[in-house]
Amino acid sequence: MNVDPKKKLAELGLELPMVSTPGGNYVSVNIRANIAYVAIQFPILNEAYLYQGRLGNEITTENGYKAMELCALNVLAQMHTKVGFDNIIGLNHIDAYFQSGDDWDESPKVVNGASDLFVKVLEEKGKHSRSIFGIEKLPRNFSVGLTASFTLEKG
Repeated sequence: MNVDPKKKLAELGLELPMVSTPGGNYVSVNIRANIAYVAIQFPILNEAYLYQGRLGNEITTENGYKAMELCALNVLAQMHTKVGFDNIIGLNHIDAYFQSGDDWDESPKVVNGASDLFVKVLEEKGKHSRSIFGIEKLPRNFSVGLTASFTLEKG
């Protein structure tokens, strides 16, 4: 049974943001064999930088969840634009990055923002493994960032 991600997004009251362009010498989606690697996506909505600051300081856990959900929407936008949803067999793995205050320790709750969205939109194809990394600083003071890899139909 085929999933219609655009229909799922509409049911959730969401739409794909405009895809951002790389900020350096790399591509947004790199395809090797039948694996697509999506470069880090940040909480950017149509060129507006959102959710800047540290989780637990300027950004609440609840807003961190929304920030990570926006990162996942940007991953889906990249995949839709560069690959097409029909070519996705499934999401393999995500790497989630965050910057936080010293006493904050709720990263799994925040990363669920991405995980929940992928499963809601892609259903069975959205199930994945994940890694979570707390780092000192993200570009533009973003609170979170997300990379992903997908298996594609053989072309």
